[in-house]
Amino acid sequence: MFMGEYQHTIDLKGRMIVPSKFREGLGEAFVLTRGLDQCLFGYPMSEWKTIEDKLKALPLTKKDARAFTRFFFSGATECELDKQGRVNIATPLLQYAKLEKECVVIGVSNRIELWSKSIWEKYVAEQEDSFEEIAENMIDFDI
Repeated sequence: MFMGEYQHTIDLKGRMIVPSKFREGLGEAFVLTRGLDQCLFGYPMSEWKTIEDKLKALPLTKKDARAFTRFFFSGATECELDKQGRVNIATPLLQYAKLEKECVVIGVSNRIELWSKSIWEKYVAEQEDSFEEIAENMIDFDI
């Protein structure tokens, strides 16, 4: 399980050191793709396979299913960590998430998320005000 928040930097070549606590969980190879809320999602291969199977089962006749599947898979790239624990992030993904020098890596249960530091700070500020309301709505999910 991934959890926690870590501040990191991206170098001029688009490389970022993956937090050491996340490296073992991600494994030798993992997938980075466009996520929601203008961040990137990173999945271990086992989790990616589960998501892939679920998305393949969606009906091709549903416009939203086709659109989401295209968006999700077209942005996906298989990544490996180098000997220093860095991942090279593809340029289209850097552009999508507006990742430049300062970034935030968070653990979200079965995945990691990579955020532009400024976008993450804005997101947190907006969500903090409504956290209690969100929590109340989560009761419907038996949490």
